[in-house]
Amino acid sequence: MILVVAPGPHTTIQDLGRPGYYAMGLPPSGALDQYSHRCANLLVGNAESAATLESTMAGPTLGFEQDALVAVTGADVDVTIDGRQVATWAAHTVRAGQQVAIGLARAGARSYLAVRGGIDSPPFLGSRSTYTAAGIGGLSGGPLVAGETLRVGSETAAPERPGAHLDPRLHSRFGDQVTVRVVPGLCGYRFTAESLEQFFTSTYTLTTRSDRIGCRLDGPSLAFVEREQPFGAGDNPSNVVDLGYPVGSIQVPSGVEPICLLRDAVTGGGYATLGTVISADLDLLAQARAPDTVRFEPVSVDGALAARAELRARLRDARININLLSLF
Repeated sequence: MILVVAPGPHTTIQDLGRPGYYAMGLPPSGALDQYSHRCANLLVGNAESAATLESTMAGPTLGFEQDALVAVTGADVDVTIDGRQVATWAAHTVRAGQQVAIGLARAGARSYLAVRGGIDSPPFLGSRSTYTAAGIGGLSGGPLVAGETLRVGSETAAPERPGAHLDPRLHSRFGDQVTVRVVPGLCGYRFTAESLEQFFTSTYTLTTRSDRIGCRLDGPSLAFVEREQPFGAGDNPSNVVDLGYPVGSIQVPSGVEPICLLRDAVTGGGYATLGTVISADLDLLAQARAPDTVRFEPVSVDGALAARAELRARLRDARININLLSLF
């Protein structure tokens, strides 16, 4: 058992998510930074699908009632075991009676704590991921609160490797400037050509209203092509007849605030979307924090697929490096 001594500003239980329910209006949820989540699990010998704790801007303080193996990845944070600082992107033994604390993020926004065996909570539609808007997943459908206790599961996939660490070349690095690639569409035709060019040549600032639902951005306003209001659409020029929103969709309500929809966003609606951030770059947005700046770069579908293949290759390298290091 693990006692939540202090929960941090926003710490939730997340796994790889619950795909397959878009048709019923349920987003996938799951870890926003999937690479960091997977690496945390790899370090402690878990299945990559095991649940971790995702913390935003600062992490929790946890009291361990049993021996455990833990790892923290993601944002640049201080991690201590009974006040002794330990490295991130590495596996550490925690003894019964000790406390693990995750401090403020210096760079990046979200850290991931994996415990060998995974965090055990009641699955909902095949996932332990917390979706706070609907109050499902996790322990009670919301962020952790002080005094709660967490159970440790049994989702292991490799031998225990205390001291295992990931090659630093495979660590994620975060700065205050982010460039993400976007496949233009679905409703790019609703924006003027000048606005689309402006969008891809401007710098936007992440606002403090960003969360797991979406990254809200401050920057130049965009203009729409004039049209007659179609049946079934609202009268705002940014409205269209309802359409689906893939994760990463960028909508611009009234043309004044681009919103990149993340893993807790609604699955459809009536706002025009000018493009979709590619899956390989969603981890970058997950780690952006106000007032980081964001730029968008157009890319073809073939380019998006190539980027996804590169990310998968990086993850394969992480698996190999951790496995090799455990032999020495």
